Amino acid sequence: MNTPLFRPFLLALLAATTLLSACKDDNEDPTPDEDNEQITTVTYTLTPAGGGTPVTVQYRDLDGDGGAAPTIGTLTLAPNTTYTGTLELKDETKTPAENTTAEIQEKAEEHLFFYEPSGTNLTVTRTDKDKNNLEIGLTTRAVTGAANATGTTGTLKITLRHQPGSKNGTFTPGSTDVEVNFPTVVR
Repeated sequence: MNTPLFRPFLLALLAATTLLSACKDDNEDPTPDEDNEQITTVTYTLTPAGGGTPVTVQYRDLDGDGGAAPTIGTLTLAPNTTYTGTLELKDETKTPAENTTAEIQEKAEEHLFFYEPSGTNLTVTRTDKDKNNLEIGLTTRAVTGAANATGTTGTLKITLRHQPGSKNGTFTPGSTDVEVNFPTVVR
């Protein structure tokens, strides 16, 4: 082997390898810049507008998807009543538990809550807005109508959509951070 020819060849090979690896397309399998929030606990508190005892319902799934079943409370509301609602979300997989509500409020232009009552006489309206004047849904106004038929329970589905760079006030863009179906009765 001729050493004087081998060195320039080796140097050229090393330079080409460095250039090729520097030009490699790092976006072959991109990961999102904004990860979905980890949410293990959702607490919805409704306070009667005219005063009275607040009603609180909670969802907890401390081990996330799979594993043990979550605990889900039943939302029991008075008929013909207006409530002021607040949501609190936590990630209890961390010690101490992380207040996810604060992070959602901080990045409000990336998050939107949806409230979908079914089989119960309840209307929920979002009352807070982000810096772009789009609703968020951490605070709400809930209004009940007549009592449910005896023995019937409907649901209130609360969904948090994560919509970085695409929030437009609709459900479609983004992905779901958490979705909870609370059994709901008005009586």
